[in-house]
Amino acid sequence: MKRRYVLIGGIALSISQLGVGCNAKQTLKVHALKQSVPPQLVSNFREEWTSSVPLQVTPQSQLSDLFTLLQTWKRLSIANLTPSDRASLVMIGNSWLRNAIAQELIKPLDPGKLSLWSKLPPRCQDLVTYQDKVWGAPYRWGTTAIAYRVDKFKKLGWTPTDWKDLWRPELRDRISLLDNAREVIGLTLKKLGYSYNTPNLDKIPQLKEELRNLNKQVKFYSSDRYLQPLILGDTWLAVGASTDLLSLFPDRDDIAVMIPESGTSLWAELWVIPAEIEPMDLTYQWIDFCWQPKTAMQLSLFTKAASPIISTYSVNELPKSLVNNPLRFPDSALIDKSEFILPLSQDAIGQYRSYWQEMRVR
Repeated sequence: MKRRYVLIGGIALSISQLGVGCNAKQTLKVHALKQSVPPQLVSNFREEWTSSVPLQVTPQSQLSDLFTLLQTWKRLSIANLTPSDRASLVMIGNSWLRNAIAQELIKPLDPGKLSLWSKLPPRCQDLVTYQDKVWGAPYRWGTTAIAYRVDKFKKLGWTPTDWKDLWRPELRDRISLLDNAREVIGLTLKKLGYSYNTPNLDKIPQLKEELRNLNKQVKFYSSDRYLQPLILGDTWLAVGASTDLLSLFPDRDDIAVMIPESGTSLWAELWVIPAEIEPMDLTYQWIDFCWQPKTAMQLSLFTKAASPIISTYSVNELPKSLVNNPLRFPDSALIDKSEFILPLSQDAIGQYRSYWQEMRVR
């Protein structure tokens, strides 16, 4: 249950042996989060591009591990060393993208070689476009949502609908929150009618008081164990990533989930090309394959996140199991009110850090 910060479990998918006889340099090597590339996609890609296509998918447990790989490969390249495990494509979170660009860990993609680029939602195109270059290919996306104990709220006589409910006195010392300044300060900004990406917190005079009051409601901060207290009943409400919350279903009917009606934060996982790699045609074919309707559907059904492509479909084009699941297929009106958490200036980061530290003082 480690969301963007850590994703656990999964299996290694490696079918490079199926391309026996092919030159190793032609192998498409992909490094991705565990459980993010279902076996069906690997099999279908091989079938679509004939049995001569060697594909190797290497799983990693955390987004931070994948980013560290990019940094390691860059250092080795500077030393004129060629790491044997260097990949053609690496998956990173959108929050790591600007750092990867600044550290020259990745190279731009050529959208002219991606036949389905125009099918992506414009906000996903904007997310990976910087200085008129495209630096990543959105693969999956999700939301930050609220999970709550149905039994506890039935006794209260109400259910949460928006961020403002986290401040209700009945929930004092009953909430689990992510140990993440941008998420927590962001949801507070959203409650006050501001953007998650507000750069100057000092211009919001009521913000510090709102954060102090929210801290009184919180029993537990964690980015990887925030669901356990909810499952045990020690907390009645938890804020977390849709990927984590999906792990609760369909096994538990005592916990419900919702996306706040004023909107929430969005996150995405992207394919990027390491800086020292010359992309093959197969690299672009894989990205296009991930955006094909059949693949996008399988990805959204067989993993705990959805392809951004399916957000462009009408509900009549999708199976009910997707349409009826707000974590996989959020209402379009809610998505329109939501936003990706974007990079801030160093001055703004300093403000968030200061507010976060001050908030946590009991």
